[in-house]
Amino acid sequence: MEMLRKFVMDTRFNRFITGLIIINAILIGIETYPGVYSNNYTLFFTLDVIILAIFTIEVLLKIAVLRKGFFHNFWNIFDLIIVLGSVILYSTPFVSVLRIFRVLRVFRTISTVPTLRRIVTALFMAIPTISSVLLIMAIIFYVYAILGTSFYREISPEYFGDIFLSSVTLFQIFTLESWASGIFRPIFEQSPSSWFYFISFIIITTFIMINLIVGEIVNNAQKLSENIEEESDEIKREIHEISALRKEIEEVKQLLLEKNK
Repeated sequence: MEMLRKFVMDTRFNRFITGLIIINAILIGIETYPGVYSNNYTLFFTLDVIILAIFTIEVLLKIAVLRKGFFHNFWNIFDLIIVLGSVILYSTPFVSVLRIFRVLRVFRTISTVPTLRRIVTALFMAIPTISSVLLIMAIIFYVYAILGTSFYREISPEYFGDIFLSSVTLFQIFTLESWASGIFRPIFEQSPSSWFYFISFIIITTFIMINLIVGEIVNNAQKLSENIEEESDEIKREIHEISALRKEIEEVKQLLLEKNK
């Protein structure tokens, strides 16, 4: 069992699985070309079965080695759901659902690359703050949608005809996609003061709110990096202490041997 544990936890084994995930992602991408896929269907099918079999064996080996500890890790459960879903749906008529699970295998890259795991963990840690920021943004959108409908309904009914159209228009402005030439300038020609409405909305939502979200994610990523560094320092200190103890034990052994002589 110890040999199996070393094999499953070995860096080379994890690199092999990561490489297999990348190959699987490339194959799924190539399958989107009907000419290539139809002419080489047997090859693609065989490779897919082999890759799925290896993923299944990997998960089973991890369960055998880690046992209950396997289910204490979110990423292990994530891998299990993807592989289990792929295996269960493989011989069923639910082709569309199977395709979703096959594409989801690409996300397994996140669970095998530590830096990606750190970023996703930071994103999950930021969810409470992001939720608060999104709530504020929803209020801002609602207020500006009402103002836009009240001020510019007559000038531009296709963009500000009602609160729903105003909300969609504001989302387009928020993404900065063709907002100046398509939306702002025609309204600005008839209402010169409209620049304040549009500019203030962009500054508040696109610049300030988005920077708050990004800043929170960056802070969490930095905290995780600091925690990892602290853990690494602790491990180094423990290794140093163990080395010092071994040296002292060796010295004691030498003294005892000399006394026995």
